[in-house]
Amino acid sequence: MGIWDRLRKGRRERTDAARPLTNEAFADHLQNFVDTRWGVEAWVEEAQKFARPSILLVAFDGEFTRRQVPSETWAYRWADARGIPAHRAGVVPYPQRMRDHIAREKARRRRQ
Repeated sequence: MGIWDRLRKGRRERTDAARPLTNEAFADHLQNFVDTRWGVEAWVEEAQKFARPSILLVAFDGEFTRRQVPSETWAYRWADARGIPAHRAGVVPYPQRMRDHIAREKARRRRQ
């Protein structure tokens, strides 16, 4: 987008990171992940300039899912309400089982 386009519009559109999360589909996805897997733990990732805070759920076999959440507090409360241990990403490293799962999936895709 050029400078003239910006001036013509009057104001810039908000980026995705600035838009509020209005739909609860992310919470449904997280709940489904917890309900269908065993040994789930959570890692709460803090907000960045370009992205909202997010929660990473990792199951016992290394399968994982990540979703943006409204706030870090929301993520900790969500995990606590479900009895899931919550760790702060960047302080507690991601588990080796997650890296192993990624490596297995990569190898499986190469074989196909």
